[in-house]
This record gives sequence, C-alpha cells and structure tokens, in this order.
Amino acid sequence: MSISSPLRAAARSVYRDLWRASGTTFAGDPPILLAFRQKIRRDSLEQYSVADEEVFKNNLKLGREIADFLRKNIVQAERLQMQPGEETAETYKIRITEHTELGDNDTIKTPENMVEMPRRRRGKEEKGVTVDSEVQSVAVPRFYSQMKKAHKERVIPVLNENDLEESFVRGSGPGGQSINKTENNVQLLHKPTRIRVSCQETRSLKQNRKIARRILLDKLDDISNPGLSKREIQKAKHLERERRRRKKAKKARLRAEEAVVNVSGSE
Repeated sequence: MSISSPLRAAARSVYRDLWRASGTTFAGDPPILLAFRQKIRRDSLEQYSVADEEVFKNNLKLGREIADFLRKNIVQAERLQMQPGEETAETYKIRITEHTELGDNDTIKTPENMVEMPRRRRGKEEKGVTVDSEVQSVAVPRFYSQMKKAHKERVIPVLNENDLEESFVRGSGPGGQSINKTENNVQLLHKPTRIRVSCQETRSLKQNRKIARRILLDKLDDISNPGLSKREIQKAKHLERERRRRKKAKKARLRAEEAVVNVSGSE
C-alpha cells in the first residue's frame, strides 16, 4: 500500500513545523539546534519508507505534538557573568518566547519541604544508589559558621570491609616497570551502593589500598551528608576566604577614596 499525496504533503508541513519550532526554542544554542535538526531529518527520511497509512498518520500526529511541546514547554537559560564583589550564587537568565506556556501558580517558585539535591548525589541515585529519605530532607545551612557547626555534628559513614570487593590490576601510565608490570592499581567496589573507585597514585600497593579506601569514604560522605561532607566544607571554606578577601579589599578601596576626597577638600 502506497501513501497518498495529501498525506505526503502533510508530512512536509509537519517537517517544516518542527524545523521552525526548533529554531525558536534553541535559538542561541547552535550545538543543540544542529543535533535536533539532524535527528528530525533522519526520522523524516525513515518516515518515507512507511507503507501503512495508519502508522504514517500516527507519526504525523506525534510530530505536531512535539513541535507544539517545543514551543510551549521548553525554555533555555543562560548563566550570567558575575560582577566583582557579588555573591557566589549563580544567576541565570531564562529566555521566554511569545509561545511559552506560563502558569499562574506562584507557589511553584517557592516549593515547601524541598532541598536542592547536589549534582553528584543525583548521579548516584540515577545509577540505583539508595539514599536514606531522612538525608534528603536535611536543609544545608547557608552561612559558613553554621555549616562548620553542622559538619562537626554530622554522622560519618563507616567503611565495612565485608561490604567491599577488592581487586588488583596492572597499572598504566608513567612510572616505569614498577607501574606498568606490577598489579598495583587498586579497584574497590562498595557492594551496597555499587560505587567503584580505583587508585594508582603511588608505586606502593599498600599505600594505594589506603588511599582507595579514603576516596571511597569521601564519596560515601558526600552521599550521606549532602552539602556537609568533608569536601563540601573545604569548598565552602575557600569561598568564605574569597568573600572576606573581597570585603577587605572593598573597605580598603573606600578608605582610599575617602582619603582622596578629604585631601581635595582641605586644599
């Protein structure tokens, strides 16, 4: 059974609709725009090989729905450049088009009982790592002094050797024969969470085993204490130092400007 001419004309119309919708939605993002248009081009070529009219019509309907969804429900955001002296929080500018479907429920902007999940923890959950529901509801303190106090009171995870699956493989990279011809690369698998780490930082197998366990413990700390782990508190400490440095430099600059004004006034 061949596809009638009106249906093929409708297919061309849907293709043009998808092409325009992608241009509106992904304007300013050439890689995504190019990838999407290559995808619809491949799908359109495959569509011409369909002989069943019902399947052909269903594909046309799906194409129209995708074009409509692109225009109304997909928005892109651009991260704005931070000015000197501003806070470290990232700011994004959302690009809203005339077709974007806007809701009137303001409560979506301030949802209750929700804490933003760190990016690393989201990745672990996608891989099937189970995280305690009580951990998800813990709010991370905003200020460094509060974070430091909460960090000291956190529950540090314990590494049980029975939960580990350890293997040794031949090393690679620079270091000579003591690296490339010995099995000093330590591979650790934490069976409850399926987290896998490897270590080949030194030529000593004994030291690499210690370092691998330390790395694994840090990863478990990130999962058990989101925002309060050892690595997160070190990052917050660095940001706090930078904030204080900028504040001190701003005060010094203001004092210098006041001194110049006073000298000019006295003259």
